[in-house]
Amino acid sequence: MAKTVKELQFKVLIEQDEDGMYVASVPELPGCYTQGKTLETVRKRIKEVIELVLEEDEDLKKEKIAAKHSPIFFGIEEVTIRHYV
Repeated sequence: MAKTVKELQFKVLIEQDEDGMYVASVPELPGCYTQGKTLETVRKRIKEVIELVLEEDEDLKKEKIAAKHSPIFFGIEEVTIRHYV
């Protein structure tokens, strides 16, 4: 029996930490994160981690495949608060 190929899309959040490392995470997949010294590296690694997370969690994989749409990205905002110490 032939397998069907379905493309899945995920929103990936990439930040740079205080040491200059890039940290990538996928908010809709718990425990899905990685890091790398370059953007190219972190982008490659996050794809590998997404595949591993989906392989490990069959229920999550089925849920994502059955979903009609992914969460809609709204935006990122910086919020400033005053904190008294």
